[in-house]
Amino acid sequence: MQNKRIWDVIVVGGGHAGCEAAAASARFGARTLLVTHKIATIGEMSCNPAIGGLGKGHLVREIDALDGVMGRVIDQAGIQFRMLNLSKGPAVRGPRAQADRKLYRNAMQGALADQENLDIMAAGVEDISLDDDGHVTGVVTDTGEVLWARGVVLTTGTFLRGLIHIGGEKIPAGRVGDDAVQGLSKTLERFGFVLGRLKTGTPPRLDGRTIDWNALDAQKGDATPRPFSFLNDRITTPQIDCHITTTTEAGHALIRENLHRAPMYSGQIDSKGPRYCPSIEDKVVRFPDRQGHQIFLEPEGLDDDTVYPNGISTSLPRDVQEALLKTIPGLETAAIIRPGYAIEY
Repeated sequence: MQNKRIWDVIVVGGGHAGCEAAAASARFGARTLLVTHKIATIGEMSCNPAIGGLGKGHLVREIDALDGVMGRVIDQAGIQFRMLNLSKGPAVRGPRAQADRKLYRNAMQGALADQENLDIMAAGVEDISLDDDGHVTGVVTDTGEVLWARGVVLTTGTFLRGLIHIGGEKIPAGRVGDDAVQGLSKTLERFGFVLGRLKTGTPPRLDGRTIDWNALDAQKGDATPRPFSFLNDRITTPQIDCHITTTTEAGHALIRENLHRAPMYSGQIDSKGPRYCPSIEDKVVRFPDRQGHQIFLEPEGLDDDTVYPNGISTSLPRDVQEALLKTIPGLETAAIIRPGYAIEY
């Protein structure tokens, strides 16, 4: 090992957690290597193109106070800033920023590229290497190469044995367009860990050119956007409006008629999802007396026609998703760019 390069820390995964872990390690002076499948997807916002919100906004500011990068990056990429719960006391307010996906990804990649002591490599990690005493010595890539390190941090998100569900379809993937990782799960089992399964979901992405914006109420951001980072005093990125619509009783009836085709209710998925991010199927089942559920239509970028309909995360089949849109004011003619899905990991 004396002739091999040895890092102090290897971080596996280039999402939110991986970027912060790699930057923090390098800031402390540790020779750090960030390993991820694709350099181009470092800082990718896999689901909601936003940072912060109730509870989460406090966390982002705490990360910033500890010299993290997320707050500075969203200040460069945010295209609508809103302080939630503004009528209440400071302790329960929640700063939130809608992000331009490309601006956020590029800003995060730039921040990591400028970080001293940090190397970045594109590779898949399939195993963790140990010495004869059981101490970590590095990771093994999908090509069999060993990358040596004194410590390894796993920030793999939804990629470990990731499985996408769209109705009855099951697609092995870490997210749409990216392969799942199988080897690391086997490694953890070999080390004696008992693995569980989690589930999350995402809504269909819509073509903004096919939405009837005139039928919708605009949701404006704060007149004076407040930066997340204590190092910034103003926001210079152009700001945009979001829009609001709501589900209808006709849509709820459609969902009830097709619950047997929803993976969470057909028995296809039995893992736990996030408590405060229910699918539209869950909302209809859990709140049967509600006549409508709000949907926030959030543009994914300043020069991107893709719209994120926040509030209708779903894993219903494609045809049901298309039919559901026709029951929602302003979305009757909306075209789906990519269907919503659930993902187990």
